[in-house]
Amino acid sequence: MTGAALCAVLALILASWLVRDIRAVDADELWRHWAGFPDARPEAIPATSPLDVALLLVYAVATVAALRSSVATTALVATGVITLAVRLPGLWNIGSRRMETLFSDDLRSRALICAFVALAAGIALLITAGAGRRPPDGSYERLPTRPGPGASVAAFLMLGAAGAVLIAWEIRQMARYPEIYPAWYVGGDDRVPHGVIDPPPGWATAALALLCLVAGASALFHAVYARPFGLTAAALLLPGGVLGLVRTVHYDLLDHFGSLSTETQLTVLSWLFEGFAALVVLIALAPRGLPDVPDPYGPGQGPGYGPQASGPAGAHPYPSGPYGPGQQPPAPGYGYPQGGGGFGPPPPPSQPPPGW
Repeated sequence: MTGAALCAVLALILASWLVRDIRAVDADELWRHWAGFPDARPEAIPATSPLDVALLLVYAVATVAALRSSVATTALVATGVITLAVRLPGLWNIGSRRMETLFSDDLRSRALICAFVALAAGIALLITAGAGRRPPDGSYERLPTRPGPGASVAAFLMLGAAGAVLIAWEIRQMARYPEIYPAWYVGGDDRVPHGVIDPPPGWATAALALLCLVAGASALFHAVYARPFGLTAAALLLPGGVLGLVRTVHYDLLDHFGSLSTETQLTVLSWLFEGFAALVVLIALAPRGLPDVPDPYGPGQGPGYGPQASGPAGAHPYPSGPYGPGQQPPAPGYGYPQGGGGFGPPPPPSQPPPGW
């Protein structure tokens, strides 16, 4: 119950900022600003980015999971980790000179208070998750689940590749635009735009890339925390793919794809891959998967999987574990910064922005 309350508080904070932007900027202009269209002319500087929409979804799902499931510990851990990662830069960015010129004192004060509350809630989520760890209470209590074999491979391939793509674009941008560093990661420069409550674009991309790599590796090893971390990474990866697709369609980039420069072609392909990878991971990891039943056959693998299942001649194929005689174990479930924010490779500044 405590975890659900903390997630609900985080969701309410984000919802209030999104409502503020919709009222101050206008929904259509806010959407165009998020999409990175050069002709977007919002009446006021938005305080949010597409990252906040994805985080709102993560908080809502975590709230429901904490209310309905007795094994939502790993979901609380994933929510707490990503909250700390994206809200920490606000401690030094909200009071920077750039923010003073763009946002009023009242708005910045509210943003700083929200940053402290979010960080406190993130830490509290980790403490709550740690305090809630205990052995199963009885043989009928629902157990945590691990991704099945097919889902694990799909998540590992998609998240690992997505993380590598994000890192590759960060290296490319660092080589091409060295003048915006280190502000690209720590903020404080007018050439690196971002919302008052959001981290600098480079910080956000680096955090997402690291999350993708960790979640992909954990899925490969069938870790208990692979599903919540993988689903969180996919949810945060999806806005970059969706907005990239919007830009691709808006500028008809696929119609004259062959005439684009190599870098622009790679940019478009990266956008589309982000969206595809996010959808594959969401579909692969959404089902519950295998229960976390410790046994001699390895984590997450019930008896009957692998060559040991046959056992000695005449022995019952399921000699131990929570399944009685005749019962089968459960089946496996399977550029340069632009004002729109979000993740993914930036388009070059000299031309229009461009499951298992």
